[in-house]
This record gives sequence, C-alpha cells and structure tokens, in this order.
Amino acid sequence: MSQKIPPSPQPGLKEPKVTSKILKADGGFPNNERLPLLIYHGAFDLVQDDPASQIEAVFDSNVWGGMWRNGLHSHHHYHSNAHEVLGCYTGSARIQFGGPSGIITTLEAGDVVIIPAGVAHKNAGSSANFRIIGAYPHGQHNYDLRRGLPGERPKVDEHIASVALPDSDPVYGASGPLVLEWKLMAKPRPQTAPSGVTLSKTPGKIEVSGISKTQPPVGR
Repeated sequence: MSQKIPPSPQPGLKEPKVTSKILKADGGFPNNERLPLLIYHGAFDLVQDDPASQIEAVFDSNVWGGMWRNGLHSHHHYHSNAHEVLGCYTGSARIQFGGPSGIITTLEAGDVVIIPAGVAHKNAGSSANFRIIGAYPHGQHNYDLRRGLPGERPKVDEHIASVALPDSDPVYGASGPLVLEWKLMAKPRPQTAPSGVTLSKTPGKIEVSGISKTQPPVGR
C-alpha cells in the first residue's frame, strides 16, 4: 500500500511517498505479521559533500544508534531481537524483503526503509557505489543475525513478538509515519463493539445495523 503522510519535514528532509507492506511468514523466515515494512521514497534532500553524515545526524537526533556504513548482505537474513532502519546515501540496489517469495523494491540515494524485527532482507543486485547507513532503536543495538535455518523457529517468533516499539521515527521523530502506523497496527483489537455494530462469530465478518459485511484479508 502506498500513501502520502505529511510529516512536516525539517530542512534536509522531504515529504516522502510512503509504502507500507505487511509480510507474512515464508518458510524459515518468520517476517512480521503485526508491523508493516515501511519504505520512504525520497525522504532525504541529500547534500553533495557528506550525505552519509547528514543521514547519521538525523538518525542520532531521533535516538536511533549503533550505526554502521556499508552495503547489504547478498543472502536472506533477519534480526529477531531488533528493528532496523537503512538509509541510502549513494548508488542504488534492488532489495528483496520477506524471503525467497517476498517483494523486491529499488532503493536509491535519499530513500529510507524501516525493517520490523523478523523481516528477511537481502541485496538482489546493486550499483558498485551502493552504500547505506544502518541504525537501531535505543536498547536494540546488540542485534542478532538469523538466516532462516532449521531450528531457529519457533523460538525466534517469541523474540520477535517481544521486541519493543521505538519511541520515535528515525527520520521524522515523534510524529513520523512509523509512530502512526506501527502503534496503530500493534494496538489490540477491541473486544466490545460500538453502538450499531455486532461482532460476528464468523471470522472476517462484522454486522452493522443488521447488514453483514466481509472484511478483505490482509494481502502478502
């Protein structure tokens, strides 16, 4: 799902086109069926002289740390105990998210992707100058690296479910798309119905003033 969320950008930032995608489990890769992958296309208005430091300063100001500069592994991997943000400061790459059956998107300079704990990712091909900044929320700098090997699940699923939500969006702070989307998705579903709405015993159905409606399933 693509949408535009106005984050009131600060100097050096732009209003991004935000892509939000829930990724279901793919074999040995648990992914995250609760929190969506978030891609901010064109988040940074990068400076010419030192774009890497520009991205690092923004991540640091929003209390995302444990930063590194590098490329991205060419094998599927995920982190079961940490969320991760990647900010591209030069070049471009095709990144696959969700494991062998997952989605592929192009990440370019100025783009940012926020990867929920458990979501697999790999470099599926990049330019020679592709470089990114990686960072993690406060308290999640000691991240693991999993490869979807036999025996990792279901223990890692418990780790993923217990990873705390970040206090702020790594780019747009306390009112950024991550805060709005993740807190909404993580909110428990109400057990009582509002006036005029009857909860149906049939999964995926609600009744409004006696009219039954089927809710569409969440897509991959």
